[in-house]
Amino acid sequence: MPLKMKELPEAERPYEKLKMYGEDKLSIAELLAIIIKTGTKDENSLDIANRILITSNNLSDLATISINDLTKIKGVGEVKAIQIKAAYELSRRIASPQNNLKIRINSPKTIADILMHELRDEKQEQLRLIILNTKNEITKNIVIVKGDTNVVNVSIKQILAEPIKNQAPKIILAHNHPSGDPTPSSEDLHLTREVIKACDIFGIKLLDHIVIGNNSYHSILSMSEFKNF
Repeated sequence: MPLKMKELPEAERPYEKLKMYGEDKLSIAELLAIIIKTGTKDENSLDIANRILITSNNLSDLATISINDLTKIKGVGEVKAIQIKAAYELSRRIASPQNNLKIRINSPKTIADILMHELRDEKQEQLRLIILNTKNEITKNIVIVKGDTNVVNVSIKQILAEPIKNQAPKIILAHNHPSGDPTPSSEDLHLTREVIKACDIFGIKLLDHIVIGNNSYHSILSMSEFKNF
């Protein structure tokens, strides 16, 4: 018979573990167990959390799974399903563009961390333009194109219209690969080269072009391959 949560050693109970060691020390299942709070007579909340992750394949699938589908998982009623969806939406809004303004960008990882939560679950390709001030602080985070349109078909005019209008000194491009593999294509490299040329004309510096995958990213301007492209 499965152990009840109170029968587990204190250091293995999600609530107590978070209190003792901090939230960053908890696994995804343990964090999810705290959100769903209670278990059933057959399973504790940690058991249910692990089964939710197995059923949904991975954490990112929780972004698109419906409340109705969640309730089909044994041990997950409507209340628990709503709690899970609410927690995911809260994390999405925390990572939303308006909450990232004035953040100073000092590395490719900084911008990748900001955009990862938003773009890794996108099923269609999306091109983002990040406008920065002279202090490398984000002033705008703009969706240039989203949908079936491939980013290589985006015109330079579309990309630079806003930076030119705002006399922006620096920009960063970012787009996602729905496949989850962030390896830049030759088209991605070509687009980057063309944007650099256009930026030089208007006195704008392209700091980077980041490709977002599933929990991974590529910085095109940090790639040795790009220098020879």
